[in-house]
Amino acid sequence: MFLIKRSKLNLGATKIVNTVWITGAGKGIGRELARIFAENSWTVAVSARTENDLISLQNEFENKQINRYPLDVSDLDATVRTIHEIEKEIGFPNLIVLNAGTHMPISAESFSVEKVRTLMEVNFMGVVNALSEIIPKFVSAGEGHVAIVASLAGYRGLPTAAGYGASKAALINMCESLRPELMKYNVRLTLINPGFVETPLTDQNEFEMPFIITAKDAAERIFREIEDYKFEIVFPKRFAFIMKALRLMPYRIFFSITKKLIKNG
Repeated sequence: MFLIKRSKLNLGATKIVNTVWITGAGKGIGRELARIFAENSWTVAVSARTENDLISLQNEFENKQINRYPLDVSDLDATVRTIHEIEKEIGFPNLIVLNAGTHMPISAESFSVEKVRTLMEVNFMGVVNALSEIIPKFVSAGEGHVAIVASLAGYRGLPTAAGYGASKAALINMCESLRPELMKYNVRLTLINPGFVETPLTDQNEFEMPFIITAKDAAERIFREIEDYKFEIVFPKRFAFIMKALRLMPYRIFFSITKKLIKNG
């Protein structure tokens, strides 16, 4: 059985223990990842906006290693309070997976400030809110590991992803910036870029999604690779190769491809 190496450190007021905190754990990848960590004897803290989703997940495990903390990550004050609550009740996690996110297709016809703001507040600022409390604690302790779930959609602008893709591109850029600085303090940062995964969010898409995988498969891949000393976890490999190739294409070729993805009429 694969077990992630864990540590315990007590420096000052912050006590880092063998615990993982996962946001966006009510459904999809986050929920499956929480299950896997719990099944491998980790103490798991889970957060999501819908508490009933967390209760149903918690009820699957009788030995209480899953602890629920309802949270809207777009609320800074609530995020800080939740982190303090987790630290007080079960200790500060040595691994934090910032997975919470949402998706709304946005076309030129449906473009609106409200939709883009919602996507940025949840997908990007939700991570920023958590990092504002996490980074100082990990830096002070001289240890810690945070994983941030972005998306292959952040590699290049795709049709109907003007808001979603922009929020994920912002996460990728931020992680690239923070990684070398955090390494100075022995704080690890992992960027997770999935392709299409079967979740209630991707159910909104009205187009064919290439190389789509299940949330369970995605979570298993993350769990297997999260302790590898590499910056990016990316899957599925074939789709990742295509998206990486698109990043290198001149606009003339790139737009000729994306135009074909737009449905006529």
